[in-house]
Amino acid sequence: KMPQCCTSVILICCMTIFILWWSRGTTAMSAQDAPISSGLWLCQPAPRCGDRFYNPQEQCCNDDTILPLNRTNLCGPNCTFWPCFELCCPESFGPPQKFVVKLKVLGGKSQCPSAPISRIC
Repeated sequence: KMPQCCTSVILICCMTIFILWWSRGTTAMSAQDAPISSGLWLCQPAPRCGDRFYNPQEQCCNDDTILPLNRTNLCGPNCTFWPCFELCCPESFGPPQKFVVKLKVLGGKSQCPSAPISRIC
C-alpha cells in the first residue's frame, strides 16, 4: 500500500495537469490568436506583391500595388469596377471613348484581349 503523502502528491499532480490541459483548450481566443490560423501561415508560402507580403483574404496585388479586396475604381466616366477581380479595358479610342469591364482569370496575368467580358460601360 502507498503512503498517504505519495497518494496526495500524485493526485495533486494529476489534477494540475488536467486543469492546465483543459484550460488551454477552452481559453477564449480571437481568430488572430488561434493556433490553426498561424499554422496555416507557417505551412504555406506567404503571397508577395513586389517585395511586400500581403493577406489574400483581405487584399490583392494589382500591378505591384496592394489593394483591399473591396476597392472600386472608375472605368470611364460612369462605370465602376473592382480592380482585384476585374479589368477596365478601352474598347474604342475615338470620341466617344467606350470601355468594357472584363473578368480577371485566376492563376495567371489577365489581359484585356483574352479576358471574358463582364459588362459594357
